[in-house]
Amino acid sequence: MKAPRIAIPEPNFADKEYSERSWPQYARAVEYAGGVPVKVPLRDSPAKVAQLVASCEGVLLPGSPADVNPQKYGEEAEADCAAADAAREAVDELLLQDASNLYKPMLGICYGFQALNVWRGGTLVQHLKTGVDHSAGRAVTEAHTIEVEARSRLRRILGLGMRTTLMVNSSHHQAVAVLGDGLVRAAWSPDDGVVEAAEGHGDQFLMGVQWHPERVLDENKASQCLFQSFVDAASAWEPRMISESVAD
Repeated sequence: MKAPRIAIPEPNFADKEYSERSWPQYARAVEYAGGVPVKVPLRDSPAKVAQLVASCEGVLLPGSPADVNPQKYGEEAEADCAAADAAREAVDELLLQDASNLYKPMLGICYGFQALNVWRGGTLVQHLKTGVDHSAGRAVTEAHTIEVEARSRLRRILGLGMRTTLMVNSSHHQAVAVLGDGLVRAAWSPDDGVVEAAEGHGDQFLMGVQWHPERVLDENKASQCLFQSFVDAASAWEPRMISESVAD
């Protein structure tokens, strides 16, 4: 079976160092699971981006030091809100539209999860102020515990067995406030209720996680299972007519 191609946009337009450091981690995680990572440049024209994603069987939206423009969910930026990345947002929207129209498997990580949620009409908490250290950073491999919904697809994917809790890393200061259309909560931080993951209804692989599984791939079985399930879904994906597609 041919290895599936996974579209992964460059994480950030302005911060080249961040993009060059972080994009290879997502690519490696996709390769580990048998996929082919495809870099989507933020400087390409919409036509080129559309052509590139059309050649892919799945979409992975990575993290970013930027914050989604709050005007997209009807709010003005608060003092702690980071600058938006218009180029990344434009590319994400093209990838989201393609994956939604054609029912392609999609995985959003951290900022990518937030972008997915806003694109589906959801909102964000612009700056978290809780007792949980959600912004521990990439040097901390186990920042806090999450509770995974017992009947969720995510729990089955992560291979938790009888458990419903998992220790995760954490590098974010924003989070989902109101979930977007067709998304249901799949995991949360039990100490403050912050949404840590969401998934879609139906057969499409549609998943967003707030932590960074790509950073702990080697030592974390749950992270390996997540990427494997995503790439397997992309491998099994078959094109369908847009008229038959449904954005759940």
